[in-house]
Amino acid sequence: MFSRLRSDIQCILDRDPAARTRWEVLTLYPGLHAVVLHRLAHWCWTHGLKWFGRLISQISRWLTGIEIHPGAIVGERVFFDHAMGVVVGETAEIGDGCTIYQGVTLGGTSLYKGAKRHPTLGRNVVVSAGAKVLGGFLVGDGAKIGSNAVVIKPVPAGATAVGIPARIIPSKTGESADVAQPAAKFSAYGVTLEDDPVSQAMKGLINIASGQDHQIALLWQAIESLSAQPGKKDCVPCDAAKDESFEADRLTQLIGK
Repeated sequence: MFSRLRSDIQCILDRDPAARTRWEVLTLYPGLHAVVLHRLAHWCWTHGLKWFGRLISQISRWLTGIEIHPGAIVGERVFFDHAMGVVVGETAEIGDGCTIYQGVTLGGTSLYKGAKRHPTLGRNVVVSAGAKVLGGFLVGDGAKIGSNAVVIKPVPAGATAVGIPARIIPSKTGESADVAQPAAKFSAYGVTLEDDPVSQAMKGLINIASGQDHQIALLWQAIESLSAQPGKKDCVPCDAAKDESFEADRLTQLIGK
């Protein structure tokens, strides 16, 4: 039990730069308190003491602002960061190493008792503030869900889901972005500028426009060279764009690199 608690405290120190000491995390982090109380509630739930499990869950909700149904399964090193207003449904499963921010709902869309109504999060999933994951599907290992996204379909491992309803952005490498690997960098709140589809589309348009500007300049330079030959009449307009003027780098900086 104590080794598990030490692991939970260490994962918070690793992912929250505001955390200074183990004592501070142990005494002042409601996300840790919610996880510890949920383990007790889940033990009661799975051993036939369902009313006591719900009671402990309710007390945890009052103390921490995090509502986790005692029937939910929460793995190792799960970090509820800030996490006020988080709701985790009865059949939800949260894998090892997940990070869940404030206002997240792991909810269900079915009213059938006993069915798998809530999502399953794989290992090292990041669910950003305000996101809603609704349904009994799988969010793959290392996936990231952007702030305020509404996810209603499975998310592949390593992919990013953003928007309403969520659009799935595949992993660049096709592999899980496991934050437990030493070479991987933890992405707070799950989304970077590289995951913004609008930004990526704008960068693509800028690159195309820049290439066309370059080709036009080369064409006018070629026409000017031909016109300069003896016996050839100058057919290059005075306002011809013989030099590149498209500021691709400046526009790219404006939308973010």
